[in-house]
Amino acid sequence: MIHVRRAEVSDAAQIQRVYASVGAYGGSLQLPHPSVEMWQDRLRQSSTNDTLLVAVSDGAIVGTGGLRLETKQRRSHVATLRMGVADSFTGRGVGTALLTELLNLSDNWLHVLRIELTVFCDNAAALHLYKKFGFEIEGTHRAHALRNGRFSDSYSMARLHPQQPLIPTRET
Repeated sequence: MIHVRRAEVSDAAQIQRVYASVGAYGGSLQLPHPSVEMWQDRLRQSSTNDTLLVAVSDGAIVGTGGLRLETKQRRSHVATLRMGVADSFTGRGVGTALLTELLNLSDNWLHVLRIELTVFCDNAAALHLYKKFGFEIEGTHRAHALRNGRFSDSYSMARLHPQQPLIPTRET
């Protein structure tokens, strides 16, 4: 069973272990060999525009998912999504649990219309997950990032709120 909750500074060592796995840092823009101190600093310096959730299985953190709200006024309806799952937990529902909670948060509590992300074109599992939740490919970033000694392409994907909140009508 996967439990999802907000990340705490005390989670830094376990989050570091998630991103120390080859698939987690290889599928993100993280570098190999992350330090616990780096994660402690990130968690301490988190702003009100950032939400980082962790997926927990049997007391261990096995994945993270986050939303960063845009701060520019004309893009205040947009959030950027980021996720990572420990190699030993891919294909076990961690991404689904995290994305379900992040979309609940964005759709029902944060007034987000559009969620954006980038994903490496060869990350079939992530592409399948994002498409399952309504994300669509909007374009390709050629040679987007250096990964394992090679430049890799990424897709730009986005999802629009499926049922935008309505203003209640006034009864007279």
